[in-house]
Amino acid sequence: MGDIDDALQRAEYEAITKAPPKTPLAQMRLLLKAAKGSTKTVADRLGISQRQVERYLAGKAKHPRPPLQAALEREVRKVWQPRVRAAARKRAATTAGITIETRARFGYTAPIGTTDDPRMRRLTIHLPPAWAARLFTAQQQGAGDQQLSRIVAEGLQEVYFKDNGSRAAGLEVELTDIDFFDASFGA
Repeated sequence: MGDIDDALQRAEYEAITKAPPKTPLAQMRLLLKAAKGSTKTVADRLGISQRQVERYLAGKAKHPRPPLQAALEREVRKVWQPRVRAAARKRAATTAGITIETRARFGYTAPIGTTDDPRMRRLTIHLPPAWAARLFTAQQQGAGDQQLSRIVAEGLQEVYFKDNGSRAAGLEVELTDIDFFDASFGA
């Protein structure tokens, strides 16, 4: 995963309405439910043996080591309140849009006589729902961070640099060297 994909998942997780389970037993049960009862699937997700998953579910193992605890928390975040997170994504893609905050190097292809030197900029821009929908669609289709950054660059190009078509007609923007990237759903 890359910066943009991680930021979209963090923004999605901000929509949850209650805290996820804290105990290893409750976390294992949640992952088991998400895996439709397959302890093998849970074991594969966590990088442990199927027998170890069964020990936690039986209450024989109670204190996971730090790598397993981190894996449990990471995987629980992915499956916790899927309908609430899906509703937040749908709202962002249809009505609310997405706010992007980034510090990255922007390169330009522009007409002769203008500067096209890439430079670091920090921007916080609200992109309309259509751009959020494009990002979510690409993410669900397994797009890499490079393709997601192209979509973000196009959105920033249209909304910020071209001011929705009112200036800089021939400008093309490229987003590289992402130093920081965050996203939130809504205005």
